[in-house]
Amino acid sequence: MPVDYDLKPILTFLAGLKRNTHKPWFEAHRAEYDAARAEFEAFVAHLMSAIGQFEDFGATTPPGCIFRLNRDVRFSKDKTPYKTHFAAYISNGGRKSLKGGYYLQLTPGGSMLAGGMHSPSPAALGAFRERIAADPAPFLRIVQNRAFRQAFGDVQGERLKTAPQGFDRDHPQIAWLQLKQAIAQHDFSNAEVLAPGFDKDLVKLAKAMQPFSRYIAAFEAGGR
Repeated sequence: MPVDYDLKPILTFLAGLKRNTHKPWFEAHRAEYDAARAEFEAFVAHLMSAIGQFEDFGATTPPGCIFRLNRDVRFSKDKTPYKTHFAAYISNGGRKSLKGGYYLQLTPGGSMLAGGMHSPSPAALGAFRERIAADPAPFLRIVQNRAFRQAFGDVQGERLKTAPQGFDRDHPQIAWLQLKQAIAQHDFSNAEVLAPGFDKDLVKLAKAMQPFSRYIAAFEAGGR
């Protein structure tokens, strides 16, 4: 895969934005934003081409995967107008898709590749729990797979302190049933983001995540 992107302008711009999250600074640095945004779009396109060797993205384009930098502050106590990261949900259908995909976030000190069930509907979460309670083996094979464990470690996510309604607190899969989220996540340092081969690392991680992402997506798509 030829290198046709530069991620350093992204981290440089976002570092400045983190220190100056207000409109006057942003407008004064709009040219730097435009350059960083173009590099991010090129990088997402590069990843989609590579991951597309084993994942079908259909007619989805990079702009359709990338989230806006502007924050929706209507219902938030935090009124800062901008996010301090660039992010994309690389999936068939783009950023609003309920199909399995790969969440990429680039920001100084907080870059990651993640996937799974972040904000499930009650129906999707309920279906996930019912399946785990009835037949946990397929899920356990995925999350206990050596390649998955090496890439992501333990499945992350908020969890209940007790059993969810309708389930016995002594159920053998109670640790999984308590999950309110089910997230596979791999974090990167700034040095790792800027190192040669970062794109190849992401593609390898996406391949390891694919079975997990597809398993979770079945509940997301069916539960909404």
